Amino acid sequence: MMNTELKRSIGFMTATAIVIGTVIGSGIFMKPAIVIDSTGNSTLALLAWIIGGIITLASGLTIAEVSSKIPETGGLYVYIEKVYGRFWGFLCGWMQTIIYGPAVIGALGLYFGALFAGVFALPKESELWIGIIAVLFLSVVNILGSQFGGMVQSVLTAAKLLPIFLIIIFGVVKGNVPILNMDSGNSQTISMGAAVLATLWAYDGWMNVGFVAGEMKNPAKTLPKAIITGILIVMFAYVAVNVALLHVLRADEIVALGPNAASEAATILFGAFGGKFIAIGILISIFGCLNGKILTFPRMPFAMATDGLFPFSKYLAHIHPTWRTPVFATLAQIAIAIVMMLLGNADRLTDIAIFSVFLFYGFAFYAVFLLRKSPLSNEPLYRVPLYPFTPIVAIVGTAYIIMSTVLHAPLDTFLSIVVTLSGIPVYYAMTKKRQG
Repeated sequence: MMNTELKRSIGFMTATAIVIGTVIGSGIFMKPAIVIDSTGNSTLALLAWIIGGIITLASGLTIAEVSSKIPETGGLYVYIEKVYGRFWGFLCGWMQTIIYGPAVIGALGLYFGALFAGVFALPKESELWIGIIAVLFLSVVNILGSQFGGMVQSVLTAAKLLPIFLIIIFGVVKGNVPILNMDSGNSQTISMGAAVLATLWAYDGWMNVGFVAGEMKNPAKTLPKAIITGILIVMFAYVAVNVALLHVLRADEIVALGPNAASEAATILFGAFGGKFIAIGILISIFGCLNGKILTFPRMPFAMATDGLFPFSKYLAHIHPTWRTPVFATLAQIAIAIVMMLLGNADRLTDIAIFSVFLFYGFAFYAVFLLRKSPLSNEPLYRVPLYPFTPIVAIVGTAYIIMSTVLHAPLDTFLSIVVTLSGIPVYYAMTKKRQG
């Protein structure tokens, strides 16, 4: 008989580290210039980060109640399937398995390879292979056991927060540039919408901890606490880093420097060594984020395969008898990710994935209303505060992302829909196979 029982070894600290680690990657260093440039003003830029954080926090608070009522491995897929039915759950899981998970893993691998090659002055041709090696290495770590992947995640999260806190503390103490009402020098069209959109993309990833709910010691209690704690820490870090950068560099300088603003600020604060140190810190940040994705994303095809709703379910639902991890599900995700890395254009793939996943996020947020009317389990240990205002904020924020993406990248949204709908014939084929 197939053994699909996962080992419950993940506690609150590891779960919180997964939330932080899967959110804080390169965005905290890459997005400040874009946000300031979009708003044209340092005060509005900080406001954009706060608004993005509020929307994300509202989303986390809402999903925390959903997750407390459905504390099962699979995260978003399970929430959609339990509330809206097997068909919609399958489409959600199909989208995440085929494009969202692998595309994000592949993009992070490419970013890591490019930064690693730049920091250590390696040939540009080595970037792709460094990224692939990093993905394969972390895959092996996580295949050996979720406790090892969780341990790596906790260590890398602590390591990535160190340079962030150094920038915050020394930037606030030693900086002497006015923070508020500083002009970015942007003479183009100002768009608060584009700025908030950039911050929301930087905040994305917090829901991935739900993928490992089945491996938590007490998921109904641990999962909501981890989501809320993790998002609050990330929100503080994002706003504080931007305050520190604005206290060291002028707004127009940050825009001009782009993704190199943090390294330049570190050079000013700590000397030439500081720039290198922060670059390595960003490298660690991306590496930790990549580990979090590799730890959580394979749980999606595993959950679907356990339900017999995915091609080759017999293999994808297999749990290694010794390591107690979904080996084949992990290898399948990594294989697709590496193909995407070889094809390149990770930014386009990531944009397509973000649009797709936020479409289903909206359904998950609305699910809290449906669950209260028709509960699927006993009374939850957690209820979203300020109901129904908080879920409404999450839904409005999601609608904003979807509409903004449609307006800014219509081709990407079209491809996202095509990829998602391509799962329909697969679903009916698998359903017919099960009935036959």
